[in-house]
Amino acid sequence: MKNPLKAKIQKGQPVVGAFVGLGHPDVTETLSRAGFDWLLIDGEHGPLGLETMQTMMMAMNGSNCTPIVRVEWNEPVIIKRVLDIGAYGVLVPWVNSKEEAEAAVQACRYPPEGIRGFGPRRASRFDPEYRATANDELLVSVQIETQKAVDNLDEIAAVEGVDALFIGPYDLSNNMGFGVPPQWDNPRFLGALEAVLHVCEEHDKAPGLYANMDNIKWAIEKGFIYNTVGEADGFLAYGAEQALKKAKG
Repeated sequence: MKNPLKAKIQKGQPVVGAFVGLGHPDVTETLSRAGFDWLLIDGEHGPLGLETMQTMMMAMNGSNCTPIVRVEWNEPVIIKRVLDIGAYGVLVPWVNSKEEAEAAVQACRYPPEGIRGFGPRRASRFDPEYRATANDELLVSVQIETQKAVDNLDEIAAVEGVDALFIGPYDLSNNMGFGVPPQWDNPRFLGALEAVLHVCEEHDKAPGLYANMDNIKWAIEKGFIYNTVGEADGFLAYGAEQALKKAKG
C-alpha cells in the first residue's frame, strides 16, 4: 500500500479536499478527477451505508485522489469496516483526550501495534503488500471540535500514530459558546486555531481545517495544510445558482 496523501502532508505540502455526503459514485468519480488531492466520504453526517461508501471509493479508481472516510464514531468495529472496504485513512470525530486518540490509532493498526482484526477484503484484493504496509501507510486524523480537545491538545498531538489534527470549526465554535457560523474574527476562537497550529508544529503533525472558498487562502497562509474547501452539496447548489444567474441575467 502506498498513500500519496500521507506522503504529501508528511512533506508539509498543502493538500485540498472536499467533503462528500451525496451517496452516489458519480459524485466521487467526477470530483476525484477535478484536481482534489483527497475526498472525505462523510459517514458521520452523510446518509451513507458501507455498500454505498465502497462503490463511491471504487469510482475513484484511476484518479490521483485519495479516499478518506469520516467514521460515525471512534469505535473500532466501525473503523475496521471502512478500512476493509478500501479507505486510505479515517477522520475520527469528537476526539477530546489522549486516550481517545490512542484508541483511534489502535483501531487502525494490526497487532502488535493495534487491535484491528484481519479481513481486509477489497483493501488487499489487488495489493499483496497490504498487510505489511497498512500500519505505516494509513492516515489517522482526529477531529478537534470541543473546548476539552483544545485544553488537551498537547497530549492528543503527542500520541504516536496520529498524523493530523483537523479542526471542525462549526462544532468547535458551537461548543465554545459562539454558535454557528463560526466567529472567525473572535480572539478566543482564533486563539484555539492558533493553538492547534502551534501544537502540530511542536509534534510534527499536520494541521487541518474545514475551510471554504472565502477563507481557504487565509487557512493555507496561516499554516493549515490538510484542508477541505467545501462539500459536494454546496458545489451543486453554487453551480446551479451561477448557471441561473447567467440564464436569467
